[in-house]
Amino acid sequence: MSEKNKRTEQQWVRILAQKELQEITSITVMLDQYSNDDIASISALRKIISHDEGLLSCLLRVSNNLQSEDETILMEISNTDIELSIRSIKNICLTSKILQRLLASKNLVPNIYHHLTLLIVNAFYAGLLAKMVATDQSDDKQEAIYLTAILYNIGEILFWNTPSDAANKLIKDISLPAKKFQKKSQQLLGIKFSAISIGIVNTWHLGDLLINEWDQPDSRDIEMQIVSLANQLSWAIACPPDNKIEFDNILKRISVIMKVETTVLKEEIKKTRELAIELFSSYGGSIFDHHIKKLPKSDDFSLVTKNSFIPTVSNDKAILATIKQLTKLCQNSHNIDDFLIFTLQQSAIILGLNRCTFWTITENNSQVEAHKSYNEHGKIEKFDSVITLKDKTNLVSHVFEIDDAIFVNNDTDAKWGDYMTPEIVKIIDKGVFCFVPVKIDEKVVGLISGQVFKKIEKFSNDDFSQFCFLIGHLNMCLSIISHR
Repeated sequence: MSEKNKRTEQQWVRILAQKELQEITSITVMLDQYSNDDIASISALRKIISHDEGLLSCLLRVSNNLQSEDETILMEISNTDIELSIRSIKNICLTSKILQRLLASKNLVPNIYHHLTLLIVNAFYAGLLAKMVATDQSDDKQEAIYLTAILYNIGEILFWNTPSDAANKLIKDISLPAKKFQKKSQQLLGIKFSAISIGIVNTWHLGDLLINEWDQPDSRDIEMQIVSLANQLSWAIACPPDNKIEFDNILKRISVIMKVETTVLKEEIKKTRELAIELFSSYGGSIFDHHIKKLPKSDDFSLVTKNSFIPTVSNDKAILATIKQLTKLCQNSHNIDDFLIFTLQQSAIILGLNRCTFWTITENNSQVEAHKSYNEHGKIEKFDSVITLKDKTNLVSHVFEIDDAIFVNNDTDAKWGDYMTPEIVKIIDKGVFCFVPVKIDEKVVGLISGQVFKKIEKFSNDDFSQFCFLIGHLNMCLSIISHR
């Protein structure tokens, strides 16, 4: 997005909160009319809920899984007594509408929709974790903290929910570390996601705590600490940080607030996860509840931190260990990115590839684009590249034609002459290069390339065979999880 096309906060809010999500905006404005402690609001709420079959059904399902300890009211709807606080009822209605609308998003490319669902699920889980941490607060205060935690990243969530050229461009950088990604998004959009969130919650008349969180980031208010830590914990469970110490630090800070031992906290988190899965199903999101993950184990940290296998271990043993990890991952994850990232990292580390890249195929099959790249240390690398396919004969079109991997260890060899287009030559740059198809049930869904920048660095036919073996096992794993 060029400088002249960057939007202001008001423009983003108008597009995201009003134009694209009019239904949610309408219900938030409507719910704002009813006081959290005014019994007179019961009759009006009952009437509205009774006339919305979807909302009524959701409220009845969710209320069966919730218990309020104080400030409750007894509301009879559809011959059923519901005993919850007015604020709880309002939050259930709002959560239902938000999840219903966002989880039904259409016209989004697969990688954007996948990231969007992760954000939505983690926002929901963060809300329940925040409520768990705030157990010594009043019921009404817990509800305020719950809603604040859910809305913490609403600006970014609504951004990905709205198809745009900016989203298509920014998704390519989604694997960057969090701080670098936020910087990249601000450069592209001209505004922080947090600023968009503030504008949206103001439009919806929601989240006073959330606005205070950003206005007073150094505040010691316990509510703000809970909201921030709940979001950190939700994301750390879904995507474990670079080392276990960082994760343990989040747990310790929450333990201090709750005045419990870490072992007790972990048990509470397990119970909250079970509740989250039940409630998410009640809200109609059971198809995505696999994103609500268990607490990470030591193996999960070693996988995410990109720790290589010990250098003294032979390639054969390292590859065997990688195969075992991929097989184990089939039992714990349905996320294709988990498999791709691990395979790219370990292939690069074990085989000494200077760059290992996954290439996606564009919707019209006219190009392949570099999506994720890792170096020989297992670290993510910035690599933007596109290879044209339409009406072109090159190495990539040749891979698709023969439906098999290729190994180019001499780019001047006559057999490659017809396939060495300028864009291919630029990528190989006198080095060693190989392409291996990524398949799900024998259908090619992308390519993985391995690259060594200098020919003098050893990369043999045996290395190429091992590379193909790793990708072959990846393909088997992807085919298995695609049928679940």
